Amino acid sequence: MYRTLAFLLPATLGMDGNRVNARYFLLREARALLPQVKDLMAEVQSARNEILRLRPEVWPALRHAAGNGGTEAAGEMLVHFLRLEAGVKGILHMGILVKDIDQGIVHFLARRHGREVYLCWQHGEDELCYWHELNDDFSQRQLIDGHDFEG
Repeated sequence: MYRTLAFLLPATLGMDGNRVNARYFLLREARALLPQVKDLMAEVQSARNEILRLRPEVWPALRHAAGNGGTEAAGEMLVHFLRLEAGVKGILHMGILVKDIDQGIVHFLARRHGREVYLCWQHGEDELCYWHELNDDFSQRQLIDGHDFEG
């Protein structure tokens, strides 16, 4: 489930848990895309941190902005919203699911022994080393044990 900043994301991003534009990945394909995902998620996390830093200061300004055409603080917040949105959309455009913005978790849909599973990566991890069943949560991740992920 999306947390904290879920209100930023359009409904087309699958906030209801449904897959949107997801595709199946071979393990090697997912690992090949990981450098791009890392860069995009770093941008998402940077923008998220700025939004959270500004939020207490900006909220009163946003309330009053409707009457006077905006504020500098609101404009700064918008820049970070757009950065966050661009990063998330970049990840989704590759067919990768953004599971949790706050924790920086993404899922690559894959097949293992004929079943749909997720290859799971979290911002800050060096490699794509974990997977879990579709209905399992992050705490139930398992180490990838070889090359038994089909396309």
